[in-house]
Amino acid sequence: MPPSNTCPGYIIKPVCWQQAGASLMYVRRTVFMQEQQVPESLEWDGLDEEAHHLLACTFGHEVIGCARILPDGHIGRMAVMPGWRGHGVGRALLDKAVTHCSHLGLREVKLSAQTHAIAFYQKAGFVVCSAVYMDAGIPHCDMILTL
Repeated sequence: MPPSNTCPGYIIKPVCWQQAGASLMYVRRTVFMQEQQVPESLEWDGLDEEAHHLLACTFGHEVIGCARILPDGHIGRMAVMPGWRGHGVGRALLDKAVTHCSHLGLREVKLSAQTHAIAFYQKAGFVVCSAVYMDAGIPHCDMILTL
């Protein structure tokens, strides 16, 4: 059940692939592979084990979102389960990911944004730094944030 306006109803925690891979895969399969029709061969790119991950869960342990941070400061695989969209989960995941990059000593954060989400990332300070291109049949552009 989505949260009330007074309490977010969820937490975001750092996890590693080895301990939380099944939960991370669940969100990504649901959002990217089932909803957006991203091919399995593109979703599982071999970078998950070396990455830092964030997992959003309700206080009742329902998995509701995730994000991945590569060692070079590339944020990706950000997804929020359909029933939780519009409740601040995506923004909270992005804020935590940017903070994590800052704690790693990185000076820049990069991401590949689906074009429908450009305004979402711009509100967090990201700027477009590429032309639109297709990735998994979905229009994207690169964005960057200087820390």
